[in-house]
Amino acid sequence: MLFTVYVPFVVTAVLAVLAPRLAPLLPPRPTAWALACAALVTSVGWAGALALLAFTGVAQIPEVAEQGRWSVAALRAEDPVYLVVAAASALVLTAGMVSLGVAAVQQTRHLVRARRECAQLPQETELAVLDDDAPIAFALPGKPGRVVVSRGMLRCLGDRERAALLAHERAHLRGRHHLFQGLWRLAAALNPLLRPLAVAGDFVLERWADEEAAARVGDRTVVAHAVGRAALASTGVSRPAALAATGGVVPQRVRALLAPPPARRRLPLVAGGLLLAVCCASLANAASDSDRMVDSAQCATYAAAANAPSAEDHRHGPDICCR
Repeated sequence: MLFTVYVPFVVTAVLAVLAPRLAPLLPPRPTAWALACAALVTSVGWAGALALLAFTGVAQIPEVAEQGRWSVAALRAEDPVYLVVAAASALVLTAGMVSLGVAAVQQTRHLVRARRECAQLPQETELAVLDDDAPIAFALPGKPGRVVVSRGMLRCLGDRERAALLAHERAHLRGRHHLFQGLWRLAAALNPLLRPLAVAGDFVLERWADEEAAARVGDRTVVAHAVGRAALASTGVSRPAALAATGGVVPQRVRALLAPPPARRRLPLVAGGLLLAVCCASLANAASDSDRMVDSAQCATYAAAANAPSAEDHRHGPDICCR
């Protein structure tokens, strides 16, 4: 446990640094799934490592040790974690759990509001056209989801660019991209080191929708023009939803669409998978060491109780010795 408990922190830091740099270079769909797995594993590893470190401090409280029937002295002798580290871990874990709860409430409200807006839209088809001069286009997740676009946005685009814009928004709904966003935001709420990964994930989702729109339309240049014109037209207009064609870093998206599709590269994904496997293995090893440490402290308590002379022994000590 001396070193393995800290491995999840190192893996999280490495992924937080490398993911934003590698994500734009890889195919967006497998990258989005890889980032989702990375966020889930590292957030659990982060919380588990903090819990193990905090437990080493809580377990040394006499009242807790009495309930657990282990020896505080034996636990301190085997415990390699400083008490200040355990206390800091407990504080960070508590703050992360509170932040996770707040983020979960916000995500739930966001989904409820999106479904309510879907139900309130006038048309019953997947596409809802708003009689609004403001250039707006976004996807609302729901059962089923809706693509919302304003007449102002439609007037800004040509026929093929409109098709590209609608294909982009439908790709968000078809891929359930709001679930990816929710996972990244919850993971970043629990583990602040994952915030760069969440930002990179939002960009990857827009690239995923761009690539699917390009495959539907059959022309990457048309999609690039649609994204650029929609972004210019909607400058200064607030978006009511995050899954919009004007989201992400638009210049990078346009450059990616004007270039050939990204080549498949397995090495970064395999390396990331190995890092996540190391994170899981180290956390399991740390938990096993912690359990062994508690068992040893309990055995020390039982041994001390067995070796301690009882009051009856003290009262009849000479007779016992003679016998």
